[in-house]
Amino acid sequence: MKTDRQLKQDVGEELDWTPEVDSSNFAVEVKDGIVTLDGHPSSYAEKLAAEKGVQRVSGVKAMVVEAEVRLPSKDVMSDADIARAATSALQWTVGLKEGAVQVQVEKGWVTLRGDVDLNWQRHRAARRIAHMRGVTGVANMIKVGGNLAPADVGEQISRALLRHAEREAKHIAIEVRDGVVTLSGTVGTYGEREAARGAAWSAPGVHAVVDHLVVE
Repeated sequence: MKTDRQLKQDVGEELDWTPEVDSSNFAVEVKDGIVTLDGHPSSYAEKLAAEKGVQRVSGVKAMVVEAEVRLPSKDVMSDADIARAATSALQWTVGLKEGAVQVQVEKGWVTLRGDVDLNWQRHRAARRIAHMRGVTGVANMIKVGGNLAPADVGEQISRALLRHAEREAKHIAIEVRDGVVTLSGTVGTYGEREAARGAAWSAPGVHAVVDHLVVE
């Protein structure tokens, strides 16, 4: 098991290695395997890239994000301009029906609402907006509808977990009820936990994922 000192060094090196991240914009602290990420990234996209970088590091049990986006003056835009650009971007995004997602902007923070059939559509909409200039944050309030999960969705998720990480799959219990998937059990890292949640969300008809996984 890595010490907090080793984990801090690994996280720092991973941020240095991540091309979308300027590691000088972040400060990293680690205690009992929990990483606190502080600082002032220059865009929301950079903040997300830093978070994903931390998640990739083996040994991370959890992450606390206290970083706040501080846009350079050249990237500051009015809320009206962001709203127009975001609406246009969603209209041009493959897989999203026109008008399915509504946009609200306040001080650069974009809130997305609407209804889609599958979670990947919800994720794609948020990702599209997250990489826009002038955006300081994204709240994804889009609801996933579609048909209820099929009876064998638990087995589908189990097979997906085995394909991604066989060792972790053996320690995860899956319960499905009315399109809601509950994950419980233990995983080795924060990244493995995210992989399990991603596998659950990828199943057709899943409306929500309840995460009771514990990182050990």
